[in-house]
Amino acid sequence: MSKAGITVATADPPTSAVRRLPRRRGIELALIVLAVLLSVYGYCAVGLARHGALPPGAAGYGAGLGVLALLAHLAVRLRAPYADPLLLPIGVLLNGLGLVLIYRLDLETPGDRAAPAQLVWSTLGVALFILVVLLLRDHRVLQRYTYVCVVAALVLLTLPILFPAVNGARIWIRIAGFSIQPGEFAKVLLVVFFAAYLAANRNALAYTGRRIWKLQLPTGRVLGPIVAVWLVSVGVLVLERDLGTSLLFFGLFVVLLYVATGRTGWIAVGLLLAVLGAVAVGRLEPHVHSRIETWLHPFASIEAGEGANQLAQSLFAFAEGGMLGTGLGLGHSFLIGFAVKSDFILATAGEELGLAGIGAVFLLYGLLVERGFRAGLAQREPFGRLLAVGLASLVALQVFVIAGGVTGLIPLTGMAMPFLAQGGSSVVTNWAIVALLMRVSDSARRSYDGQDAR
Repeated sequence: MSKAGITVATADPPTSAVRRLPRRRGIELALIVLAVLLSVYGYCAVGLARHGALPPGAAGYGAGLGVLALLAHLAVRLRAPYADPLLLPIGVLLNGLGLVLIYRLDLETPGDRAAPAQLVWSTLGVALFILVVLLLRDHRVLQRYTYVCVVAALVLLTLPILFPAVNGARIWIRIAGFSIQPGEFAKVLLVVFFAAYLAANRNALAYTGRRIWKLQLPTGRVLGPIVAVWLVSVGVLVLERDLGTSLLFFGLFVVLLYVATGRTGWIAVGLLLAVLGAVAVGRLEPHVHSRIETWLHPFASIEAGEGANQLAQSLFAFAEGGMLGTGLGLGHSFLIGFAVKSDFILATAGEELGLAGIGAVFLLYGLLVERGFRAGLAQREPFGRLLAVGLASLVALQVFVIAGGVTGLIPLTGMAMPFLAQGGSSVVTNWAIVALLMRVSDSARRSYDGQDAR
C-alpha cells in the first residue's frame, strides 16, 4: 500500500492449513472391541441357557476372535488408513454371531459339530482379508486381469458337474472328506469381469446401437461377449440345479448393466426375463417344481399327515420368536433338520432373538451394503465404482434370496447366509468381499485427500 509517497509492503494473510480427512481408525477399533464383546456375550448366553454355567471355551473363543479382529485392524491401519471404519466391525460382528448360532445348534447334534470347522474357515477368511489389504495396493490392478478372471470363474463353475449331486444340486467338490463350493469364489471373479468390461465399454453400451421403444440396444459386438459369459455361467448353474446362484448372477448382471449405462429400461427387461426364466425352469425341472409347490402350500405336508416340512418348521420358528425371542439356546429350530445350520440358520436367529434381534441383523447387512454403495459413489473412475456396487449388490441379493426363501416370500433356493451360515467357502469369500470394499473406499478417500491411491 502507499502512504505519503512511500510504498509499504504488506504480507499476505497466512493461508489456513489444509484440512485433512480424518482416518477414523480409532472409531474402527472401538467398534471392533464392541463386536467381539457382543459375540462373547452371545456365546456365554448359550452356555448359561443350556447348562446353567459359562461354557468352558468362552475365554478361548473371545481371545481367538479378538486376535483375528485385531490383526485385521492392524493391516487396515497400515495399508488402508482411509478405509471405511464400519466395514470391518460389521464383518467381525456377523461372523461372531454366526459362530455363536452354529455352536448353539451343535449342542443339539453332538455327533455333527460344525463350529470348530467354521472357526478354522473364519480364520482362513480373515487371513485372506489381511492378504488382500496388504498386497493389493490399488484395486485398479484387477482391471488388467479381466479375461483371466472370467476364465477362472467359468472353470470353477464347471468343476462340480464332475462330482455327485448333494441334496439335489451339483455345487460341491468333495474329496477325501474335504468339501468346497467353487461357485462362491466364482461370484467375486465374475464381479471383477463385469465391472472391468462394462467400465471399458460403458459409452458404447449407452449411446450406440438401435433404439427400440425406450431401450437403447447396443451392437452385438459390444454386448455380445458379456451376454455370452453370463449365459454360459447361468447355463452351467442350471445344469447343476444351483438356481439360487443363477438368480444371483442374473440380478448382478442387470444391476451392473444399469449402473454402467444409466438406462432404466434394463431393469424392466431384467425383471421380465427373470419371470419368464423362473416360469420355464419351474415347469421343466422337477427339483425346482417341488420347491415352488412347497412355497405355494407350505403346510400341505401337515394336512396330509406327513409332518411339517422344512419351510413350515421355519415359519413356526419365526412365529415362536415373537418380538424379543425365546433367548439364545432356548429355541427349537433344530427340528428343521439337516439344513438348519446352513440354509435355515436365519430361522434360529428369528426364534431365539425375535423380531428385534433379526431386525438388528438385517440392519447390519443393510449398513454393509450401504457402505459399499457409498464407496462406489465416492470413486471417480468407473471400474472402482462398478466394482464396489457389484460387490455390495452381491451381498444384498444374496441376503434377499435367502431371507425371502426361509420366510416364504419367494421359493427356497438353497444358499448360505453371508457370515452367519455354516460353509467354509462362503465365509472366506465374504471376507474377500469386505477386503475389496475397504480397498475401494480407501482409494476414494485418498483421492479426495490429494494422495496417490497406490
